Amino acid sequence: MTLPATPSSPAGADRTFQVDLRGLVDLLSHHLYSSPRVYLRELLQNAVDALTARHGLEPAAPTGAFGIRLYADGSVVRVEDDGVGLTEADVHTFLATIGRSSKRAEQVAEQRAGFIGQFGIGLLSCFLVADEIHVLSRCARTADAPAVEWRGRGDGSYSVRTLPASARPGPGTTVTLTPRADAGEWTRPAQVHALARHFGSLLRHPVTFDDGTGGPGASVNPEPAPWARAYPTPGARSRALAAYGAEVFGFTPLDTIELDLPAVGLKGIACVLPEAVPAGRRHGHRVHVKGMLLSEQAQEILPEWAFFVRCVVDAESLRPTASRESLYEDDTLAAVRDALAELLRAWIARTAAGDPDLLGRFLQAHHLAVKSLAVHDDEILRMLLPWLPFETTDGHATLDEFARTHRTVLVTSSVEEFRQVAAIASAAGLGVVNGGYTYDRELVHRLPEIRPEVSVADLDPATLTAHLDPVDRETELAAAAYLAQARDALAVFDCDVALRTFQPASAPALLLDSREARHERTRSQLAREQQGGLWGDILGHLRQEAPRAQLILNQLNPLVRTAVTIDEPELARTSAEALYGQAAMLSRRPLRPAESSLINRSFLDLLAHALRKDS
Repeated sequence: MTLPATPSSPAGADRTFQVDLRGLVDLLSHHLYSSPRVYLRELLQNAVDALTARHGLEPAAPTGAFGIRLYADGSVVRVEDDGVGLTEADVHTFLATIGRSSKRAEQVAEQRAGFIGQFGIGLLSCFLVADEIHVLSRCARTADAPAVEWRGRGDGSYSVRTLPASARPGPGTTVTLTPRADAGEWTRPAQVHALARHFGSLLRHPVTFDDGTGGPGASVNPEPAPWARAYPTPGARSRALAAYGAEVFGFTPLDTIELDLPAVGLKGIACVLPEAVPAGRRHGHRVHVKGMLLSEQAQEILPEWAFFVRCVVDAESLRPTASRESLYEDDTLAAVRDALAELLRAWIARTAAGDPDLLGRFLQAHHLAVKSLAVHDDEILRMLLPWLPFETTDGHATLDEFARTHRTVLVTSSVEEFRQVAAIASAAGLGVVNGGYTYDRELVHRLPEIRPEVSVADLDPATLTAHLDPVDRETELAAAAYLAQARDALAVFDCDVALRTFQPASAPALLLDSREARHERTRSQLAREQQGGLWGDILGHLRQEAPRAQLILNQLNPLVRTAVTIDEPELARTSAEALYGQAAMLSRRPLRPAESSLINRSFLDLLAHALRKDS
């Protein structure tokens, strides 16, 4: 609140900070709180903490003896509790001093762990929707304590007066707000009720709402959390938890996983998403602290690989940040994250061992998440690697199925490399797995840990060309002139040309050129252009040793058999360029500008040749 200006003082003397309350509220609304709606959460939180302190004073009081009552009729919003209340000294100390919390009072310091709030600025959030806050409180620590009235205004001023005990017959606190005209969106009766349900549906103290129409107050939290209820059978419990997950998240879970960490007082459920989630996308989780909703987008509660579930939990020992909209990153949160990860791993293990149908549906939707886990978790790797689907030359198959027919498994380093060789490798009887997708190559290389009789190796051009049949010497000699013309035409792409026979015969050519080889040639070329003298000579030598691309022409293809007989030099070069361009397009990799230009030029040159021949 705005403090009076201090008189001038000698140089070097201490001064008191001046606080502009309106500026501070504006700062909170734009940088601390996500929405004005949090005012009701802060009022509920203060009421819950007051009730916690009251139970500390009267531990023998029955459960539900003290509660919270909300009232909103469009003209006022009122929150009343049966909590510990405030004395006049408390009012001056805690309501009129920004940043100090009544939860830090010495008389309840030993109970601090039982409170939701720890920062003492929540009451300021009421200025997001009202220009005046009226507080009427009576302390429960003294039997004949008087009532205390405090009025705080948005201009930074406040007043306090003591009233007879009859002004508030019982201990507790009532906070009344008169909403501003521009705050109707957050203070209408229906909205107040909805916000109360949103933030307080899992609170352990009874909360009721009255809209001023004269009807009975509606319960905000009529039932305990679904995991805290008793059910007649395990099946009924499972269905109830799934129904709650569907209500909260808007989808029917593939399965629900109960979460229970007694050490930190955490309970809840994890709902397995029924559909795949884009790689790297993490859903937020619904986190309650001591029953109060803290966040609907808390990503930090689970590790990154667990993006196949959405959780709703209620915890006792997690600390909220100052805004009470996220969790404070500390050792407790790290331990909770690790423990929840173990519960998810245990669910995967149980499902793999006892429910193959559910496991199949789970892996169909979330194989990427499981692959990311299996890379770092040996137990999950052993359990699930045989079940995970991969793209292979035999189609989509599990590694267990693939290894039955291929004792040697070859794996590509990229998707484009797999697409280049898949048809030819399959015809040659080679077993190749597409290792270009996230985690796949690393997992395939770990297959021998599960099946020791299987060997795994990276696919390289030499491995594939070794399985292509050479042509007879007479055919190769007859094609020598054409091959020389083709090599000369494709030298600009560092591409060698060879003649082989392979299936399918419909494929005229195969381009073997890995991404790593292309990058190395490009790097060497740029370095050579930028360097001269000795360094240029050395880099030029390294460039010569860089892996070259290979255009393998298929002698079984009728078009190739015709092309190698061309004795006209320009036509031979053009046909070689056209075969290279066609093979590059079939590889489905991005074309370089020079390759796109070559494809266009060779097409036009062949068209011009055909037209000249016809004329």
